Amino acid sequence: MGLPPQMRLKRHADFVEVAQQAKGRANGLVIVRSTPNSLASSRFGFAVSKRVGGAVIRNRVKRRLQETVRQLSVQPGFDVVLIARPAAADSSFARLAVAVRDAFSRAGMLKQSGDDPIGVEEARSTEALR
Repeated sequence: MGLPPQMRLKRHADFVEVAQQAKGRANGLVIVRSTPNSLASSRFGFAVSKRVGGAVIRNRVKRRLQETVRQLSVQPGFDVVLIARPAAADSSFARLAVAVRDAFSRAGMLKQSGDDPIGVEEARSTEALR
């Protein structure tokens, strides 16, 4: 399904601006760099290098990251770049979702609703089934 165009970082200059001004949170699967913006919504960019894998693998990781972000309740007013680490290629969707949610939570970007479709406990129980 993907993210709507108004929620995407598209220009190279936007990626560079986030990289220069951003605070980062990292774990074994993903690095999340974010900076405040003056917009009414948050925008997201995804970077998956060739170290992660071939084109098919990189695109799969990008789609999984996009879907995870789409399902999370992120506070408005951030520009965010998610950088996939090579271990993301071998992880399941549930593990990747938990890693992204954890990084967003540590950065203080999640809304406090508690009813996100991808809850940490739910994703862990899903991971146990695989």
